[in-house]
Amino acid sequence: MQPQRRKKPSGPRPLFDYPKYWAECFGTADFLPMSREEMDALGWDSCDIILVTGDAYVDHPSFGMAIIGRLLEAQGFRVGIISQPDWTSADDFRRLGQPNLFFGVTAGNMDSMINRYTADRKIRSDDAYTPDGVGGKRPDRSSLVYAQRCREAYRDTPIIMGGIEASLRRIAHYDYWQDKVRRSILADAKADLLLFGNAERAIVEIAHRIAAGEPARTITDVRGTAFIRRDTPTGWFEIDSTDVDEPGRVDRIINPYVNTANLDACKLEGGRQQPAENVFPLRPLQRDQRKKAVPPREKSVVRLPSYESVKRDPVLYAHANRILHLETNPGNARALVQRHGERDIWLNPPPIPLTTEEMDYIFDLPFKRVPHPAYGNARIPAYEMIRFSINIMRGCFGGCTFCSITEHEGRIIQNRSQDSIVREVEKIRDSVPGFTGVISDLGGPTANMYRLACKSKTIESACRRLSCVYPDICKNMGTDHSHLIRLYRRVRELPGIKKVLIASGLRYDLAVRAPDYVRELVTHHVGGYLKIAPEHTEQGPLSKMMKPGIGTYDRFKKMFDRFSREAGKEQYLIPYFIAAHPGTSDEDMLNLALWLKRNGFRADQVQAFYPSPMATATAMYHTGRNPLKRITRNSEKVATVRGERRRRLHKAFLRYHDPKNWPLLREALKRMGRADLIGNGKQHLIPRYDPIDGGNGGQGRSRRGKILTRHTGLPPQAGATKRQQGKSRKGKRRPAASTRGKTRKY
Repeated sequence: MQPQRRKKPSGPRPLFDYPKYWAECFGTADFLPMSREEMDALGWDSCDIILVTGDAYVDHPSFGMAIIGRLLEAQGFRVGIISQPDWTSADDFRRLGQPNLFFGVTAGNMDSMINRYTADRKIRSDDAYTPDGVGGKRPDRSSLVYAQRCREAYRDTPIIMGGIEASLRRIAHYDYWQDKVRRSILADAKADLLLFGNAERAIVEIAHRIAAGEPARTITDVRGTAFIRRDTPTGWFEIDSTDVDEPGRVDRIINPYVNTANLDACKLEGGRQQPAENVFPLRPLQRDQRKKAVPPREKSVVRLPSYESVKRDPVLYAHANRILHLETNPGNARALVQRHGERDIWLNPPPIPLTTEEMDYIFDLPFKRVPHPAYGNARIPAYEMIRFSINIMRGCFGGCTFCSITEHEGRIIQNRSQDSIVREVEKIRDSVPGFTGVISDLGGPTANMYRLACKSKTIESACRRLSCVYPDICKNMGTDHSHLIRLYRRVRELPGIKKVLIASGLRYDLAVRAPDYVRELVTHHVGGYLKIAPEHTEQGPLSKMMKPGIGTYDRFKKMFDRFSREAGKEQYLIPYFIAAHPGTSDEDMLNLALWLKRNGFRADQVQAFYPSPMATATAMYHTGRNPLKRITRNSEKVATVRGERRRRLHKAFLRYHDPKNWPLLREALKRMGRADLIGNGKQHLIPRYDPIDGGNGGQGRSRRGKILTRHTGLPPQAGATKRQQGKSRKGKRRPAASTRGKTRKY
């Protein structure tokens, strides 16, 4: 269903207001073609655009290449897909021939390095976005490799990069896997443009402009794009990044007549600036001159320290990271530029968020909602997980420092209408194979930010906060969950819908402001378990994560338990925690372990901090500085958890009940002066072994020879009592203390 076109759109041009390309006469394909045979069946002699992706092609709106492909098809273009090509040569990149307009390149829904490696840099054995979960079907830094192979295949064809991998590597960034600062991915790839953030608005405009004959390398005015240029063009005003990092109003007025093309600001002790070689610092004008010299925001560019500077100086890296995050609000962000050798990487301001009308337009496109038939009966794990789920919104204003959602999708929530969501539910009900009447999720990046927004558009467009909910919920942020309650009720009342579950992570600090929502959620939409993410209990790491204190979790838990009792249901919260996050001490992890034991939680699987590119927490990890505050040579330092042994210790605290972790924990507790927590009583964290193990596989025996199984979570052993075997005195087995992959109260 295509919305009615507007005659005179205000603001950015709506996605559905472009005149269609001439190839619309070929109509809509059941699936976007992945072979020449499919192109022949459609009557195509060539593709206008070819998308190269590291994921299997699933024609579903949760897969990025499907959204971009169907959107471009709706604009009238013939779009082909090359999925998981053989990257060892350029041959596989020629399988559909040369595209008439450009190649679109993406690593897929996940960063290829995070997809392939664990937080301990070990290679994963599987890939959820590959048929049958087979690992090794994509190269490291896939978008970079794919762009180079596309250039090798057809030298003169424009290449446009996008997706989360390219988005998070758009400037010089710390690479966890090589433990060094790498250049912008655009500087290494053979691409013409890089699209960051939600790319629909940018890709549609660029496609039409290239189709009209405009060279890709000359398209430099589209929001949400990065490109390479040699120097700042005439008419632009450069602002040194050290003039931006000030509290309050950030636009210190600079002399527009100073030549700043080669500016590379450095700082000395006490925040003073010292020019590096061939660098000329900006000089503020006199007070009576300032009003006349304000550079227009649309013609201002903030120069970050160069790649070479941030590579050698962690303080400048932290400073650059802070500036990047301060310039992310589409309402007031300025362009950024960073020198790489003899060239500049230029980043235009972020894209304008999509309207509800545009979101509906995208999700109403003719997705088949199943994998391409070429995969036969192969199972694609990522598809199986989201097959019956609905994405109702985009974006997150939480600003968690370890998360990439805000950097990629932005802080402003982009919502679909209820009618659009209902249409998708009905389509799943009527057409998706295997549907049993249960919607597995009705959410998005977070479960409960649907239609939440700043109370004032003026304030929203001027705001430079990194989070709308930390250290407390902003007084200007609306917390009315009534729209979400009405949506839940409407969907679950649809014919053929038996149950609607909420599987997306819940932002409980928002939920406690809306008791009616919590009651609705707990009564109708929890399938026994609800996952939330306190992440930690101690203020030190929480302040570096920008997460609320554990007291807010306690308030939510009381509401959750009360409404569960009122509904007559036995339901559990599944709290998630992070080990080894910057700012976390060994004592913090010990206190978290004691909290888990005190509250009866046993984590079966744990999450260790994973330094993803461009995240604020990653900057903390690399630099030992806190970019949440102004960066100087004397600014706050952050303790980081490095080394395999110490990271294992922090994870071991989360799994204090696992016998494999007891030797490491025992050693650590003695070193920390907390040997009082070693023993066989309820007040102890881990048991005390007899010096002679006796070959019991880690059980340990007391001096009286009794097997030490109390509070250990060990499986039943021969000779153990019924209570030790997990049975009651009547012989009935009690529920398991934990389930695979979950944390459960017992």
